[in-house]
Amino acid sequence: MSKKESFVKGTLILAAAALVARVLGLAQRVPLDHIFDDIGRASFGVSNNIYLMLLTVATAGIPSTLSKMVSERYALDRPEEARQVYHAALLFSVAAGIFMTALLYFGAPFYATHIADVPEAAMAVRAIAPALLLFPAIAMMRGYFQGRNNMMAGGISQIVEQVARVFTAILIAFILLQQGYSNTTLAAGASFGSVLGSIAAFGIMIYFAVKLRRQDKEQGLNYDSAQKMPMWSIYKDIFTLSIPIVLSSLTIPVVNVIDTSLAVPLLIDQIGRADATAALGILTTRAQSVAGIPPVLAIALGTSLIPIISAAFARRDEVHLKRQITLALRISILTGMPIVIALSVAAYSVNGLLFSGLGGSGIVAMLTIGTIFQITMMTTNSILLGMGKSRISMYYVLAGIIVKLIASFFLSKVFGIYGIIGATALCFVVITLLNLRMLKSIVPFEIMGKRWGGFAVAVLASAGIGYGLNEAGIMMTHLMPARVAFLITCLVVGVAVVVIYLVLLIVLGVLSKQEVASYPRALQKLLKPLMKLQPERVRARE
Repeated sequence: MSKKESFVKGTLILAAAALVARVLGLAQRVPLDHIFDDIGRASFGVSNNIYLMLLTVATAGIPSTLSKMVSERYALDRPEEARQVYHAALLFSVAAGIFMTALLYFGAPFYATHIADVPEAAMAVRAIAPALLLFPAIAMMRGYFQGRNNMMAGGISQIVEQVARVFTAILIAFILLQQGYSNTTLAAGASFGSVLGSIAAFGIMIYFAVKLRRQDKEQGLNYDSAQKMPMWSIYKDIFTLSIPIVLSSLTIPVVNVIDTSLAVPLLIDQIGRADATAALGILTTRAQSVAGIPPVLAIALGTSLIPIISAAFARRDEVHLKRQITLALRISILTGMPIVIALSVAAYSVNGLLFSGLGGSGIVAMLTIGTIFQITMMTTNSILLGMGKSRISMYYVLAGIIVKLIASFFLSKVFGIYGIIGATALCFVVITLLNLRMLKSIVPFEIMGKRWGGFAVAVLASAGIGYGLNEAGIMMTHLMPARVAFLITCLVVGVAVVVIYLVLLIVLGVLSKQEVASYPRALQKLLKPLMKLQPERVRARE
């Protein structure tokens, strides 16, 4: 298998695993939303968001760094050094896991009561804490396997982890509900599903580790004859590379923790504790799970181009670099936008189809709209990392988070929960603009050029028609069971938005034949038949 084929296969495996994880995450939230009340939703959301942020800190960006260091050493035929780096990373993961678990477990009452202002969440936060014991080690093992060009181990462990977490979380919550326990206990039981998911994932990684060790012995790789590398030297190399990466990758977890920490304190004087807690529950359980879907495909497609960008930057091939940056950003925006539009305009129907009530449809819609800026932020971050500009990316992320904090305080006073969501979008916009400014100082490029007008028409037209179809679909709830009506509406809106959007992109010349030819093969197969719809005068301009 060639390097290109191996890379594409690895990217597809990881993208598929990420997509399955997001879908399963949404699948988990749906039944839990029906089981929980407002307190349960808020408690579960608080525990998950603080856990995910600490998990990112605990792994400290080391998996990506470890993958790079291991890959380099195997390329130089120094497997013994790669093994020592891997062992050092595992030792760090054990220490980080114990420390973070203790911090989360013992700090749970203080965080839930005095920061998030949802005292009932303390039990759920404590229940999820033990998952931090194993996940840092799992992350290091995944990084090592990626460095050995084995994406399958990480992908399978991620899927198994999600299946185990989702199944056990729902099962435990349902059993506790039948036993008559309070929603505080139900949320803790569901949160404990993450612990069982970590055990399942760790078991898969151990299996692959034993299998790989056996293969190494068969190939005669000798790890015992290596000269010992100083431990301090290994950690210096690891942290020099990984700290900027972790701070760049913390954006989404930190933004979510800011929301769960500040939502109730900022809204309590305006709408009261009960309504503020309900709004937080909708934001964390419903809106964040739906809004997590649009970035998956776009980021997977953009990520596949990052090594090419890195190679072009290293060769100082400005023409190729310009082409690939433009392509990465166009693919991310053009593929992410129709999903954002469909989920936003049909938010009411999505809410009615999946969740226990129709409340908070506006929250779901607004958070989903902002994900287009999350997509551009993540894509530009990846490009900067590919160019070795991780430190600059880190500073821009810090600037965006400061904007998020300040804007949340001011906008929430005027717009309530929508102000907090607007501050999130503003954070992503600031980071995107700073990233683009830096990228353009390195190499001049245009994302759409004169095509922005046609793109805007395609977005507005597909959104308007989609919204009209959603409103018409809602009326069907008087003629048939509500969930059936919402299901039909979601399907019709989704298909209509995507088809209208694609046709308008082609008819208005936003997509050209030449550009489509440079897209990944799967996208080419989808778009080539539609290119026949492009008028001759538009083709002549290309």
